[in-house]
Amino acid sequence: MRDNSIRKLVITVFAILLIGGLLVDSAAQKRRRTRRRSSAPRITNPEIYQPSPGDNSNSNSSETTNGNSNSNSSQTEDPNSMKRTIRTLSNQVDKLTDKLNDMQASQQSMVDLERLSRSEQRSAQLRTELSGVQAKKSELAAHLEDIEYALKPENIERAAAGIGTTRPEEVREQRRKQLESDRTRTQQQLDQLNASEARLQQAIATSDADVDRLQKKLDAADRAAIENAKINSQSGASQITASPTPTPSP
Repeated sequence: MRDNSIRKLVITVFAILLIGGLLVDSAAQKRRRTRRRSSAPRITNPEIYQPSPGDNSNSNSSETTNGNSNSNSSQTEDPNSMKRTIRTLSNQVDKLTDKLNDMQASQQSMVDLERLSRSEQRSAQLRTELSGVQAKKSELAAHLEDIEYALKPENIERAAAGIGTTRPEEVREQRRKQLESDRTRTQQQLDQLNASEARLQQAIATSDADVDRLQKKLDAADRAAIENAKINSQSGASQITASPTPTPSP
């Protein structure tokens, strides 16, 4: 019995000591936690400013007035800027069109000048050929007159008398046939030359007409270019005088 009571007493004391140690350990941990919490910085949120109703109304009214003024100014400025842009683009298109027309006119003038030069050269060449044809025609006409003169009976008789022969009739007949053959050949050549002369005269007339037409066309183009230059200079001067002077900004 005594042994059992001693054993119970020892167990009770040991339990009390164990519980006391646990309580001391838990208290030490709580103190450590409180120290850690107290050492950490505390973060506080700043107070938010609450504007008064009057401030809200004033800010809203100022924003609306600024928005209205900006919209009104943009509405008034946009059409003017669009008009200026359209005017500028239109002027640029007009200038490009004028330059293109000038280039086309200049190119056409160069083509006309080349055609005029060729027509003039052709006319000169045709006149040279005509002169040659007329010279040959004059020679053949003179030769034909000589043949007609030689075909006269007394001239044939005189030519045959100069030849010593016992058959003067045959000599006269042979002489007459030679002269007639020469006359036929000369007349054919004259006919060909007359046809060539008529053809050359027609070609010269056509070439001269082309030269005259091209010369008139070039003269008209020169006058038009001079008039356009005057108009462009006058329009440029009027635009410079009509453009308003920029007013200095305050």
